[in-house]
Amino acid sequence: MSQEPNSPPDLLNPRSNQPELSVGEIARAIKGLLEGEFGRVRVRGEISGFKKAGSGHLYFRLKDDDAVLDAVCWRGAAGKLGVVPQDGMEVIVTGKVTGYPSRSNYQIVVDQMEIAGEGALLKLLEDRRKALAAEGLFAPERKAPLPFLPSVIGVVSSPTGAVIRDILHRLRDRCPRHVLLWPVLVQGENAAAQVASAIRGFNALPANGSGPVPRPEVLIVARGGGSLEDLWAFNEEVVVRAAAESDIPLISAVGHETDTTLIDFASDRRAPTPTAAAEMAVPVLGDLIGQLGQLQQRLGGSAWRGLEERALRVQSAGRGLPEPVALVEQAAQRVDDLTERLAFALRARLVGAAQAVQATAGRLRHPREVLALKEQAVLGSGKALDQAARQHLRTAEHALARVDAARRLPVASVRRLDDLERRLGHASALLDSYSYERVLDRGFVLVRGPEGPVTVAEQATAGLAVTLQFKGGESRGAVIDGDAGGKAPAAKRKKPAPPTDGTGQGRLL
Repeated sequence: MSQEPNSPPDLLNPRSNQPELSVGEIARAIKGLLEGEFGRVRVRGEISGFKKAGSGHLYFRLKDDDAVLDAVCWRGAAGKLGVVPQDGMEVIVTGKVTGYPSRSNYQIVVDQMEIAGEGALLKLLEDRRKALAAEGLFAPERKAPLPFLPSVIGVVSSPTGAVIRDILHRLRDRCPRHVLLWPVLVQGENAAAQVASAIRGFNALPANGSGPVPRPEVLIVARGGGSLEDLWAFNEEVVVRAAAESDIPLISAVGHETDTTLIDFASDRRAPTPTAAAEMAVPVLGDLIGQLGQLQQRLGGSAWRGLEERALRVQSAGRGLPEPVALVEQAAQRVDDLTERLAFALRARLVGAAQAVQATAGRLRHPREVLALKEQAVLGSGKALDQAARQHLRTAEHALARVDAARRLPVASVRRLDDLERRLGHASALLDSYSYERVLDRGFVLVRGPEGPVTVAEQATAGLAVTLQFKGGESRGAVIDGDAGGKAPAAKRKKPAPPTDGTGQGRLL
């Protein structure tokens, strides 16, 4: 029975001409459709459920009032975002919409992220400011004073903008100084890292000037005005920490006077503009020269007034002193008087000395008389010396005789000692010949019992343990055998064998 063409399908027969698809095929088809339809898109939403996996990948959801979209950011792109995602942050992400077949849902793979809306940025900025302030990075006691007249100034800024030209122009007008520029990006993804590296790089220069590049005495971090997003690099934590750690006094000059960034709180001084930062760094050279001129004039006037005051004091003190001319005249008169008295004293001294010489000369003997007396004394001394020499010669002869006798005495002593030595040698040889050891050398044996040597027959009792000592100190143990006091039978004496002459026959003699 045939079915009519327009009749409904037979429900009892589910087979039809449509091909069968697997779940994976459906999921892959949907994924391909999503990727082909959307490609790269920009999506705005609020972050929720944010988490960072141990692998470094970021997982979160983007939501608004109507829907929720899953999002993932792979580890390679997460390090380049420039924004640290947080729950509740409204952001604009750029990425590719794709499917996730394992869970039958779709998601966006994020490779770029930016904060959406100034309100969200301000909230993030305030939260970061409170966190850094709680660490003490903005404390007033950390602020260092600026040097009065630095010789080297370091500038961290863009080398192509108008900021560096304004700073150099202002420094040249006020007080020309040596300026070192560390070129950096002041906006964009890598700006914060470059600014922090520049601040730490200036601080790493040797402070004693031993390196090829001098170390600045003050730093200026400068950038022109812009929106909150444009100035965001100077709100990054890495820049704030580098500014707080700087040993070199740092002036922040970011944006216009109404712009505020976190580096302003961490720096030692905040300038409303880069030009104002240059004015803070150095004084006006003309003003310094004028001040030096004024100080020089004041110094000269003070010195002149001091001299005038001292001259008046000298004149006032001189009125109470006597006339100098009268003092000199009196002194001259005293000198004349003393000179005259000195001449009289010298003449009197010479006259007295001459009289003393004459009196002394009258008491002296004539030289011939003195020579005669000395001659007699010499003759008497010569006789006494001759007698003493003769007596000394006789004494020496007696002493020489005694010495000769003493020389013969040691010869007799030596002979006596040789005689005594020979006698001592004879006695020693005799004593050695009387020793029992020499008897043992002749073939005898020394018998020792428990109480000492056995010298009589009565001591040799039967069963007595004795020690036999032979020549050379050799000892043997033995026991006495036989009756006490008895005589041992005489051993038969062997006749000696007649000597032979080697031919087998004996000899008569």
